[in-house]
Amino acid sequence: MKVLIVGLGNMGRSHALAHHAADGVEIVGLVNRSPVDLPDALAEYPQLRSFEEGMALAPDLVVIATYSDSHADLAVAALEAGAHVFVEKPLATNVADATRVVDCARRTGRKLCVGYILRHHPSWQRLIAEARALGGPYVFRMNLNQQSTGAEWATHKALMETTSPIVDCGVHYVDVWCQITDARPVAVHGMGVRLSEEVAEDMYNYGQFQVIFDDGSAGWYEAGWGPMMSETAFFVKDVVSRNGSVSITDADIGDRGDSADIDGHTKVGGLLVHRPDGDRLIALDDEPGHQELCDAEQAFMRRAILEDLDLTRHMDDAVRSLAICLAADESVRTGRRVDL
Repeated sequence: MKVLIVGLGNMGRSHALAHHAADGVEIVGLVNRSPVDLPDALAEYPQLRSFEEGMALAPDLVVIATYSDSHADLAVAALEAGAHVFVEKPLATNVADATRVVDCARRTGRKLCVGYILRHHPSWQRLIAEARALGGPYVFRMNLNQQSTGAEWATHKALMETTSPIVDCGVHYVDVWCQITDARPVAVHGMGVRLSEEVAEDMYNYGQFQVIFDDGSAGWYEAGWGPMMSETAFFVKDVVSRNGSVSITDADIGDRGDSADIDGHTKVGGLLVHRPDGDRLIALDDEPGHQELCDAEQAFMRRAILEDLDLTRHMDDAVRSLAICLAADESVRTGRRVDL
């Protein structure tokens, strides 16, 4: 399988390493607009300066890990050229473009997978299963605030040129909500605050939103980036129903001062399942790290191609979770509730 990697930031390098370590894969090129330091394992591959150069090599699979505003156009171009596509989240920066990509994948018969890394994490899969076993309606309480400085803050500022924190991070957790409840989201209300002069005037680096579903479920999500963010309770992951609750027990990892550490964003450690008649603690040892999860994502992508897996629900969920987060961003900017 000939693979082209487009974009060599943190995620692009990790996806490239995943394919480097896999059998039956040939990385035909690594695309980045500017020179970038690469791990020794990737130094042997051709480094290209444009997407067009890479597509001229006729890849079977294109991995897109560029900034969000380029995702849709690159994905459509790759699909139209006959390649399968793995694209980092979010799928696009608006619902129309996300739908355009999904429609193109369906029309061309190519596989399209979006980088929802938590779908490949056994501990998050267990959280979803335990929550579904409680039955709805649900209350979702989740956040991910990052006290970023230095290189991490520079990355966040670059991301905020096109995407707010509640969209960039929120799609992961809203996707988890959508896997727990099959209900339809009906309304979103959001609010945001610009907490730094280093952030563009039309952007905010702290946001929070609430979602109402048609089965009575409701959820809130909060995300903030920057050196001013608190590391107190920065990682809350709770699902509550009338029959009890499921919570990630390592929610106080802020004591380590590592909210900007990418490996910490997926860690669960343990689950506390609470029911009125008693509690049950589920230890989740030997959790995969960030690179192992990227390995799993790309293994799933290759399997989807080789075994012709049906990715319809995956693509529909990607559009739905993005629509919710973009509605939250619209609500922040207009000051009004958005009905879906």
